[in-house]
Amino acid sequence: MDVYNVLKTYFGYEKFRIGQEKLVESIINGKDALGIMPTGGGKSLCYQLPAIILEGITIVISPLIALMKDQVDSLKEMGIAGTYINSTMEQNELITRINEIRENRYKILYVAPERLNTSYFKDLIKDIKISFVAIDEAHCISQWGHDFRPSYLEIPKFIDSLKTRPVVGAFTATATKEIVHEIKHLINLNNPVESIIGFDRPNLFYEVVKTSNKFSYLVDYLNSNFQEDTGIIYCATRKTVESLVKKLNDKGFSAIGYHGGMDSEERQQNQDDFIFNRTRIIVATNAFGMGIDKPDVRFVVHYNMPKNMEAYYQEAGRAGRDGEKSNCTLLYSPSDVVKQKLIIQNENLSNEREELIYKNLQYLVGYCHTNDCLRNSILSYFGEEIENSKCNNCGNCLDQSEMMDITEESQKILSCIYRTNQRYGLTTIIQVLRGSKNKRLIEFGLDKVSTYGIMTDYSEIAVREITMTLVSKGYIHITADKFPILKLTEKSREVLKGEVKVYHKKHLVERKIVGNEKEGLQKKDAKDNYDKDLFNKLKELRYSIAKERNIAPFMVFHDATLKGMASYLPKDKEELLTISGVGVKKYDSYGETFISLIKEYCNEKELNNSIIQE
Repeated sequence: MDVYNVLKTYFGYEKFRIGQEKLVESIINGKDALGIMPTGGGKSLCYQLPAIILEGITIVISPLIALMKDQVDSLKEMGIAGTYINSTMEQNELITRINEIRENRYKILYVAPERLNTSYFKDLIKDIKISFVAIDEAHCISQWGHDFRPSYLEIPKFIDSLKTRPVVGAFTATATKEIVHEIKHLINLNNPVESIIGFDRPNLFYEVVKTSNKFSYLVDYLNSNFQEDTGIIYCATRKTVESLVKKLNDKGFSAIGYHGGMDSEERQQNQDDFIFNRTRIIVATNAFGMGIDKPDVRFVVHYNMPKNMEAYYQEAGRAGRDGEKSNCTLLYSPSDVVKQKLIIQNENLSNEREELIYKNLQYLVGYCHTNDCLRNSILSYFGEEIENSKCNNCGNCLDQSEMMDITEESQKILSCIYRTNQRYGLTTIIQVLRGSKNKRLIEFGLDKVSTYGIMTDYSEIAVREITMTLVSKGYIHITADKFPILKLTEKSREVLKGEVKVYHKKHLVERKIVGNEKEGLQKKDAKDNYDKDLFNKLKELRYSIAKERNIAPFMVFHDATLKGMASYLPKDKEELLTISGVGVKKYDSYGETFISLIKEYCNEKELNNSIIQE
């Protein structure tokens, strides 16, 4: 079976995305594979397409129990026979499913790692030909990653237990170089063909906003930019989720919540309502989202800072999976750092892992305070070489804020750390600089140091802001401890000796409270080249089909595909099949219905085919 024929027939694409073909060809030719691809980069196709071509069945190991049905439904819409086995199934349903698998009715079987070494699954695999084992979210096997799952350590044992070792592929969107090495080692990949695509997501606009009133900012943000679009708002705690949902609903927004403390049926209902576009905004803890295949999320707001850069990249990366422009906004406040540290302290971790987690958290704090390109900060974390100092598509690169020279202020802060023998944390240093009468401060004799009270004219917010900026620029090192200490780096000498100047945004240094909260909002690009009225009619048609078939709208067609139709106005099968995302199977299911609507619209508006094209 020709690979390109399968790609078009089942997936509706004429060509592969970057990195896909290399993995697909290697798997079909019997070689192990390792795919590190950004969210929305099409990693699922890398194991779904070979599954169609290879003899026997492909087992996809995934931690996403709640989403297995959605993934199987998506396969069905493409004409691919898939099924799943997980803990949500009733005994009778499980027995029926196992018998169907034995009868070779399926090409793809999704299974949770916890099921692999159960007795019934061991019996099942004796009777079937397994051609390929695909491990999704493979970073979960690394205990040093942000999302370690002990059950993933069962996977190598499972593979070793098979009579004949199948081809093995590991896939993830989130892994540093160290974790990539650990994935290969722990899973025992056999000289895998690797496709490590850059972590850049060019369609995402990243920004960090420092505001004294997050809710007020959020309301303006949603009203100004996203009155119709769907989005996710992440919070650090369940309590914040519930409070924010209520406040948003009171303001007239269509919002629901999602967190681990909710009843599982309510959680599933809320997730379905969001995926099926019955509600516009979902407010959630990090319990929501891993593997959520909703392509048209236009914004992700972090109401609180997450625990590290890996978590932020993965959660923010749920925006714009369809390649359309989308916003990722992190609302930063110092109290979020305290909140994350409390969460870490309650996790009962080993000293080694705790230190690593504090270090990773500190990197994200640095991201929130840097004046440099935010996209480059993310890419640097994942070990990518930076080609350009500016991306011109993030809050920092497009920021027009007036800069001011803070070299003198920086020298005062660095001197204070030195005069107090590099033994104290951020709060104490700020108190010394501002001349606090704190009893503990006086007991330690810190009111006697020469830098005591030399920044009384500055607010606590301003001193903290400048100090954290010095951290982000590498002049100060914060130890990775429960009670972090500020230390000077070698680089700090350049500032102390006046060899370099330090600059920062004037409004952040001078402010007592935040001024214009609407500054920095990224307005949506209105230059999309398609007929918006037709696009909306196509969306209505898609929704009615989805409702009738009880599937999510994107399983019919993605927004990008509908925009293609609204741009090129295809009038027959041949033309519709040229639209990206329209495969033969989907044409057979829906093609005539969509063509009929487009023709009707063109006649009504007296449009000719393809007049919308550039």
